[in-house]
Amino acid sequence: MTNWLRNGWPTLAIMLGASVWGVIWYPLRMLAALGVTGTAASALTSGAGCLFVLLVRYRALKTVRWHWLLPALALAAGITNLGFVWGSIHGQVMRVLLLFYLTPAWTALFAHFILHERLTWAGAGLAALSLAGAMTMLWSPQLGIPVPGNLAEWAGLAGGMGFAMSNVLILKTSRVLPDMKPEMRTATIFGGAALFSACASLFEAMPTPPTGAHLGTAAWLVLGLGFLLASNNMLVQYGLARVPANRASIIMLFEIVVTALSAWLFAGETPGPREWAGGVCIVLASALSSWVHRTKAMPPDPAIQEESLADGRDAGLDDRKDGKNRSRAMV
Repeated sequence: MTNWLRNGWPTLAIMLGASVWGVIWYPLRMLAALGVTGTAASALTSGAGCLFVLLVRYRALKTVRWHWLLPALALAAGITNLGFVWGSIHGQVMRVLLLFYLTPAWTALFAHFILHERLTWAGAGLAALSLAGAMTMLWSPQLGIPVPGNLAEWAGLAGGMGFAMSNVLILKTSRVLPDMKPEMRTATIFGGAALFSACASLFEAMPTPPTGAHLGTAAWLVLGLGFLLASNNMLVQYGLARVPANRASIIMLFEIVVTALSAWLFAGETPGPREWAGGVCIVLASALSSWVHRTKAMPPDPAIQEESLADGRDAGLDDRKDGKNRSRAMV
């Protein structure tokens, strides 16, 4: 029983986190229906999440040191969050999420230039597979070219690129600032998303803001989402710190299953044959990426302390360096 709990709870934590991300689009659409735009919703919920993390983990503030990587991480996280939120509000949820999950392609590219990781044939093949899935899904008989069909899909694509960049920057930050607590990386991500979305909201037409009872409902939704996202982030960190990175990445694909079901139940969205074919390629590329980048045993390095990983929707990396795992950028 003890072994089952030790192995089962971290896996369950990751699955619960993926499930939350798979249905978070619905309350975001509720906010949009109340008159809160996608950019404003992203700014408000991210700001609430950042405030929650800082209040709960305020003692970790002393571990923060200035480095250019922090604003870079904040910017990447801002693009990630806004792309996902705005795209899921205004587009077909499943298509937006699949474009978001093109991370094998972008991670391989960014890790090569930023972390100086060698781009292997396997990595290039997985990138090509995920891009082939996207091209299959996006092929337009009218245009004759495989490009996103609307701004929401472009937002999902940009968000996925930001997600891959966040993955790489989180890993680089953990190497450059090893004493910085993971909670402060989480606060940086939420804070960056709030600031970026607040700036973007200046360029989006604002409908009539909610008033009366609707204002109270919108305020409770914002606070609830901020609390949920921050708590979910720390829950996933608990799981990712105790589950091998390759296995965790596969478990996190459960989000796509939850999204497909929730989009069918709540929005009546049913993927067509091209969406299914493209989605299979993208999911397969993500799953195989976990297998290709599986870690191998290494002699312990006393100069490197164990680092717990990953900063939520906004991360998917294993930073553990306990002598058993080689830290590497992956989905």
